[in-house]
Amino acid sequence: MTEAQHPAPAGDTDLGLHDPLAESFPTGFQGRILYWIAVAFSLYQIAIAAHIVNLSSQIQRALHLGFLMLLCFPLLAALRNHGRAGNVAAWIMAGLGVIVAGYQWVEYVPLMMRSGSLNQLDVVIGIIALATTFAAAYVVMGPALPLVAGAFLVYALFGEYFPGPLVTRGYDLAQVVEQMSFGTEGIYGTPLYVSATYIFLFILFGAFLEKAGMIKLFTDVSLGMVGHRMGGAAKVSVVSSGLMGTISGSGVANVVTTGQFTIPLMKSFGYRPAFAGGVEATASMGGQIMPPVMGAVAFIMAETLGVAYVEVVRAAIVPAILYFASAFWMVHLEAGRRNLRGMAKDELPSAFKALREGWYLILPLAVLVYLLFSGYTPLFAGTIGLALTMMLILGASAALGLPSALLRTIFWIGLGLVAASFLKFGNNALWAGIAALLVWNAVSQGGRATIRQVVDSLAEGAKTALPVGVACALVGVIIGTMTLTGAANTFGLYIVSVGQNSLFLSLVLTMLTCLVLGMGIPTIPNYIITSTIAAPALLELGVPLIVSHMFVFYFGIMADLTPPVALACFAAAPIAKEGGFKISLEALKVAAAGFVIPYMAIYTPALMLQDGGALAESIGYAPAVAYIVVKCVIAIGLWGIAVIGWLHHNLAIWERVLAAVAAFTLIAAMPMTDEIGLVLAAIFAFLSWRKSRR
Repeated sequence: MTEAQHPAPAGDTDLGLHDPLAESFPTGFQGRILYWIAVAFSLYQIAIAAHIVNLSSQIQRALHLGFLMLLCFPLLAALRNHGRAGNVAAWIMAGLGVIVAGYQWVEYVPLMMRSGSLNQLDVVIGIIALATTFAAAYVVMGPALPLVAGAFLVYALFGEYFPGPLVTRGYDLAQVVEQMSFGTEGIYGTPLYVSATYIFLFILFGAFLEKAGMIKLFTDVSLGMVGHRMGGAAKVSVVSSGLMGTISGSGVANVVTTGQFTIPLMKSFGYRPAFAGGVEATASMGGQIMPPVMGAVAFIMAETLGVAYVEVVRAAIVPAILYFASAFWMVHLEAGRRNLRGMAKDELPSAFKALREGWYLILPLAVLVYLLFSGYTPLFAGTIGLALTMMLILGASAALGLPSALLRTIFWIGLGLVAASFLKFGNNALWAGIAALLVWNAVSQGGRATIRQVVDSLAEGAKTALPVGVACALVGVIIGTMTLTGAANTFGLYIVSVGQNSLFLSLVLTMLTCLVLGMGIPTIPNYIITSTIAAPALLELGVPLIVSHMFVFYFGIMADLTPPVALACFAAAPIAKEGGFKISLEALKVAAAGFVIPYMAIYTPALMLQDGGALAESIGYAPAVAYIVVKCVIAIGLWGIAVIGWLHHNLAIWERVLAAVAAFTLIAAMPMTDEIGLVLAAIFAFLSWRKSRR
């Protein structure tokens, strides 16, 4: 029916556990039904985004969750071969999810009138909504997130029996159900709203770009740029995963797409399997802090903070570049230590040729970025980006049928004018152009195959959105509990009390909280939880609001690389043919230099292009940005040298200690630490230069 988006390696039984949606839709009658449900889901979301269909926000969220339930249970049961009984149970659960959505729609106004005094049927429907959401999260992501959310739900129900400062005034079942299952404080809260608008649209945008050939373009450009250099195979992984991060919202999905190519390539050039998997996992997770998509967290963060999307991107862009620079540096050092050469240049594709042939694929992404930075809403920008990608795919097929180069040129000029007309006439002009192209392709044989490719992209996009949407719904239970009980204040007061004596200890405590909560929990719910609990406490300690949120987001990403769970590393395990735990240890080593970046941003917000901080006040904003970026580059470089133990030659223990001490003193923005760090860095550089001359 449709090609697998990221097929598993032969004989792999582990990958499905960590990415249950890696396979495509099942064959047979049930598979066709699920396929068309996924297509309908995507068409519904496009109709909402394009304002073809206008519904109230609450109904829109309810229908979004209803589609998630309808697709999630039967699809996972079919992919995992649960048998007839399992399939029947899955369809029953899917039906219950649809009933909940229908009830929210039909009873929308009466439910508002009954707010505060639900009837018995309302409570039953609310309990079903909670049960199906918990069950969906379990089948898609495993037990970690349902257990955490379940603990919060228990606290909401029985908090009056908890000891000490955790005690609550007590809430009856109807109060808790109303908080969690109705209104906009629980499962239908801000995270699900963002999933139902921005996130789904951007995931669909990425699915269309992948189908159009963006992965091949990124890979060819990466091979042409760095494949011939020392350790080129691993550097290709870093660059291609960084590029993939601009369109993909999932680190694990990045691993099982680009990793299918880069991990075997690294192994063939002498990299250890564990290191190859670690490089791919580290680079793929970094894609979630790479604008414009940023793992969809950017949209949730902007909505939560009430700031423009461009402000979130501005805070993320420098740390994202530094993160990939640090991974690139670690790969370079490891390659030098093991004397791993690059690939033969004459056997590699030309980056310039790849861009010359596939430059048009970048146009939708460029327009998307331009619109976002011009102040348009993410919803409008995403709709335009998606429409332009569809026009490119359909237009390329239509142009192939034209008999001469002149006609093809005229065709593309005309299509370009239609595409640009959205600036004057809105997105209706784009949809009219797409409709005309669909008719054009429908009457030609090659065109019909292209239409099928478009439909496949709609189905794949809906399937890819399942884990994110379900996670956004379930994490609403945690936010609902925080809102109902005020539990975030207890933890926040503890962090503040620690921070009054040492900001550094508060940061370490917050980092550990993010890493522990991130064990098995995807980045989006991890960010939502930790930003609700810890970020307000950091704000109380004087950390700028957006910097505090970026801090917890950053370490939420690192949680997917941290043992013992390390989802991204276990996703890479069957491809690398190595244990996930070993890969996670190597991933930590590759990402080690990147751990310093958020700490330096806390002490000097100019690293995230934010005002404030002692440095900016003393020397000015622009010099502060330049200084902190240079200092961060030096710290990253020294930290990488200390971890790998190589710089043109194998380093002695005392040399590695000297590099580590210099890096650490550069991280802490305390009196005289910068001066000490720079002096130590200069001493290390001089000694290394003298030793290399010998």
